[in-house]
Amino acid sequence: MYIKTVKLSRTVFALAVVTIGAAAVLAAAGAAKKLSGSRRVYKVQTEQQRQALISELGWQTGDKPTSHKTITIPEQFDDVYEGYNALQKEQGFDLAAHKGKSAELYTYDIYNYPDHPENMQLTLIGEEGILIGGDVCCTELDGFMQGLLPDENTKPVKPEADAVTETGSGVS
Repeated sequence: MYIKTVKLSRTVFALAVVTIGAAAVLAAAGAAKKLSGSRRVYKVQTEQQRQALISELGWQTGDKPTSHKTITIPEQFDDVYEGYNALQKEQGFDLAAHKGKSAELYTYDIYNYPDHPENMQLTLIGEEGILIGGDVCCTELDGFMQGLLPDENTKPVKPEADAVTETGSGVS
């Protein structure tokens, strides 16, 4: 049996311990972040919570949904649901985790989508008061669908401040 010993100075040994400790802390922090997930949890149980989310995303809608219904997410996804779930996964959601469960579907008309002042809708899907998915879509014949979050091409149009003009009240 062959044994080799290495003599390290205290400085080198301390530096090695600090480096290994820092690597362990970084690895633990990365694992904790992965376990906790980086997606924010949005509450959508009340209209106030839904309106706060919609406002945070930059969309302008009516005060109440144009449609609200309870749906059941299918146990088996067909091609349409697979495609829709792919869109959800791009946003950090995954409807597969909710298969067979009931969810609330809220639909709102959007009034500030660029180049589409009409025929735009926002859908929020909530389960037990937590947002589990959603989309923005154009209901026109050649419509489209995207995630809830606006991108560079679909930043919501900010409303122009109402022009206030003062008129002088001349005394004759």
